[in-house]
Amino acid sequence: MDGEREGLLLVGHGTRDQEGTEQFFALAELLAEQVAPQPVEPCLLELQPPTIGEAWSRLVARGARRVAVCPLLLFTAGHARRDIPEAVAAAAARTPGVEYAFARPLSRHGEVIAVVVERLTESLRTPFLLPAARTAIVMVGRGSYDPCARSDMQVLSAVVARRVPAARVETAFYAMAEPRLPAVLEEVAADRAIDAVIVQPHLLFAGRLYQAIERQVQEAAAKHPRIEFRTSGYLGPDRRIAAALRGRMESCTQSPSLGVNSPNTGRWGDSSSASADVRL
Repeated sequence: MDGEREGLLLVGHGTRDQEGTEQFFALAELLAEQVAPQPVEPCLLELQPPTIGEAWSRLVARGARRVAVCPLLLFTAGHARRDIPEAVAAAAARTPGVEYAFARPLSRHGEVIAVVVERLTESLRTPFLLPAARTAIVMVGRGSYDPCARSDMQVLSAVVARRVPAARVETAFYAMAEPRLPAVLEEVAADRAIDAVIVQPHLLFAGRLYQAIERQVQEAAAKHPRIEFRTSGYLGPDRRIAAALRGRMESCTQSPSLGVNSPNTGRWGDSSSASADVRL
């Protein structure tokens, strides 16, 4: 890709939560600063405008002839495999000759891991320092029917276990996968070697899902008053998340062949994009 003829399409999921929506566009601004002078157009897959088609048209109007499509997703599942490629293909069909490439979801990019570790470290220390040897961490994913997305969440927890001091680190899901968060909280609270539990919602922004997880943690705290429960912060519109997106974009555009108005020839990043991921 070269110069201002390149463009970046940032595709978010969409939420009815106003704060979460504002955070998405704030992250898009951070990304635009990092990739300038390349044009960046944010869009949302569902629930809110601008649509993928609208943002695509704006990129083309700004002179983009090669587009990196960056799904703002934590893991690869149905949206990354099917919904976003179909919407992009439909938009691209209206602009013959405009090439595009797909970046991989964020997954375990090193910058993402750095933010997760920071959020957990903040929770361990505030409002008072918890004893790591008697503290459990519960990593909570949104949940997915996709086995690869579930496995990625479990590997993320294993990576965290090597970087944050804690007696144990568990994985839970809010929906669509087992084990569910309430069951994991019950199991951990029953461990007499545990005096504190930090729940880390692995989410990008504020919204109803984060609030629902907080409620489940509060319910567990009411049932188990001897345990100190804390809910850690979500990732948020952080410059490091923008840097991870930039890295995904750069990797996918290094591929020698880009998709030309066809989801079948678009690529989910080349092999170099996986090198930025933290491994066990």
